[in-house]
Formats: sequence, C-alpha cells, structure tokens
Amino acid sequence: MPILSRVTRRTGRKAASAPAAVPPPSTALSAGPARAGRRPGAPPLHVMSFNLRHASTAEPHSWAARRPAVRALMHREGLHIIGTQEGLYQQLRDIEADLGAPYDWIGTGRAGGSRGEFAAVFYDTRRLAPQEYDHFWLSDTPDVIGSNGWGGGSVRMATWVRFRDLLDGDREFFVLNTHLDDRSRRARARAAALILRRIAGLDRSLPLLVTGDFNVPAHRSPVYDAMLASGLTDTWDTAAERGALYGTFHGYRPPRPNGDRIDWILATPAVTVHRASIGTFSLNGQFPSDHLPVQASLTLG
Repeated sequence: MPILSRVTRRTGRKAASAPAAVPPPSTALSAGPARAGRRPGAPPLHVMSFNLRHASTAEPHSWAARRPAVRALMHREGLHIIGTQEGLYQQLRDIEADLGAPYDWIGTGRAGGSRGEFAAVFYDTRRLAPQEYDHFWLSDTPDVIGSNGWGGGSVRMATWVRFRDLLDGDREFFVLNTHLDDRSRRARARAAALILRRIAGLDRSLPLLVTGDFNVPAHRSPVYDAMLASGLTDTWDTAAERGALYGTFHGYRPPRPNGDRIDWILATPAVTVHRASIGTFSLNGQFPSDHLPVQASLTLG
C-alpha cells in the first residue's frame, strides 16, 4: 500500500463537490537555477513511462500471464521513477510487492480511493523522498473526484509529486503523470490546456518531468504542439543517444519499427537527457503490456 502519511498534500485543495480554481496560463516554462547544495556528479535519474494495461482475467494476456514479464522488466532496468497508467489497485499492489522494499508509490483511483484506474507514480526510496503531491481530474471541475468532461470517453486524471533527490544534494523537482482520453480530440486538447495551467501553478524554479500516455503521436498532433509550445521538451528528441524507434502501442503484436510514439517523457529545458529508449522486452514470448515502455536517463540540470 502506498505510504502517503510522510508527504504533505498540497494546501488549498477544494472540497470534492466544489469547482476548482485553475491557475492562470503561462506562455513558457523554465527549469530555473540549480539549488544550493547540489552534489556534483550525482548519478543520472532513470525514468520510465508505462501504460500497464489494466489487469484482467482475459487470456492470453491476463494479468496473471503478464505479471512475471512486468516483474522481470522492472527489475532489469534499475528505475528511479515509473509513471504508470491504467493500473488497478490490486495490480499496483502486486507491482509494489514485486519491486520490493526499496520502492513505494503515490496515486489514487480515477473514481476515488481504490476505485478505477490509477495514474500512479512509483519511486525508489533509496534515491527519492516525496515532499508534496496532489491529484486532479481532466474536466472543467478538476478537483471534483471522478469528474469527466469535454465529451471524453472515460474519466481521466493526473497525479503530480514534488520529490527531493537524496543523492543530488537534496535537489527538488516535480513529476506529473497522466493519461489522456482515447476517443475525443476535444477532450485531449482541453486536458492538455488544463495540465499546462496546473503546471504553471507549481514552483517554476524547479525542474519538471511529465510522463504519460497521450493517445496521439508525437510531432503530429495539436496536443504535442501545445505541450512543446509551453516550453517543455521531448526527451526522445533531446537525448544525446537513443535506441530504435517503435510504435509505443503494439497491441501484443510484434513491435512496429518507426511507428507512432503516443507515450512520452517531457521535461523542462535545462534537463540533460543522456539516453532515451523504447523497450521491446518480452518474457518467453509474453509482452508485459499492450504498450511498450518509454525510458529516459537524465540529469536535472
């Protein structure tokens, strides 16, 4: 179970039944200056964005069949942050058990509490300590739990966390994780605008990472254009080195070279990206999910 008592919920949260006040939009984002006490030569952060595909009993890709592949994937990658999408509560508890004691997670269900899919953030407690977190829903009433809007096919949400990096002079940074609607172009566009307004309300002197399944291709969608126009960068494009390009949704079929990247890791400009990759790992022919995980090795800048 995620341990949330050690972190502080963002102040000023509206009651679940009340409309939320959204911070004003911003034209650009900045990673800002490094904070005092930063340790030179801190090891890179290893970040993953991964649509888990919600747990089901449907074969041949039930959660029971896929869980060993997810466990093997996560153990082999040495991850510090995993932004997950679609995970159900017990599925996330299984991943927590499989990752072991050094890992914890923060999240809530789209319908509130343990109900519905999560946009959960896993983290390595040996490296990172959460300081603050919050959730909001992708609707006109973002602080109303379980709210939906703009013609979206289902409830969608975002979770963000402010972390302290224990191996980098206690440097702080934000991670925001989300999953946009798969049916409505309008819902995706409005959700992206809301996310950018909420990001603008965070401490802009701190670096920011955005992980998510955006359900539209990089370089070929208004959502992507809006996210980058705000000042965010695509870690795939800014990486000094990158692996082979594959479509990140593959539906359990063989990965498609040069396919669409609909799962992204974005960052504020001063973040240095050493390597970006799209994982094609399978275990005895079983893929962990119907999406391929995307990864970035980076330094906050």
